[in-house]
Parts: sequence; structure tokens; C-alpha cells
Amino acid sequence: MGATKTEHFTAKQNQIATIAKALGHPARIAIIEYLLKVNECICGDIVNELPLAQPTVSQHLKELKNAGLIKGNIEGNAICYCIDETTFDLLKTYFSTIIAVTKEQKCC
Repeated sequence: MGATKTEHFTAKQNQIATIAKALGHPARIAIIEYLLKVNECICGDIVNELPLAQPTVSQHLKELKNAGLIKGNIEGNAICYCIDETTFDLLKTYFSTIIAVTKEQKCC
């Protein structure tokens, strides 16, 4: 399989693709839903909620953070995570534009 050619796409297209890839795993969706429910938490709390080992949860948290979907603050020897609303605003705008355009189109 060939290498992806991300340089041929806009920064926004690459950013949306990175976010979509991060959202492409059910464990990450479960983490986001948990963070929405509790507003913020420490990694250990998330581990107790999911049927996954702590290193696996940490890897999923890393992917979500790298995509800008969550942010974390160090509190002592733990990290407290919460939703990064800026990235979700970007997604809202992106999908709202798609919905608006598709409502105007006469296709199929």
C-alpha cells in the first residue's frame, strides 16, 4: 500500500481526517461519553469504566489528546482529562456546512 500524500490536502482536510480517525474506535467514543457525563476525571476513573487494561486506556487517551478532542491537566501524579470544546466546535461547523449544502442539492 502506498504512503498517504497528506501534503496534497488542505490543513483543514488533514485536521478533520485526524479527528475522524481518532473517533474511529468504540473505546474512544466511550471515553468521550464518560467525560461528558462526569465533566472531568482522572485516568484511573476511566480505567474503572471500561473493560480495558490501563495501558490500553492510556493509549486511547493519547490518541484523543493528539487529535485535540480532549485536554489534560497534571494534578500531582495523575492527569485530569476533559473535553476540548474547540475541536468539537470545529466538527459542529464542518458537519453543519455539509448538512446545509446537502439540503440545497437535488441529488438521487
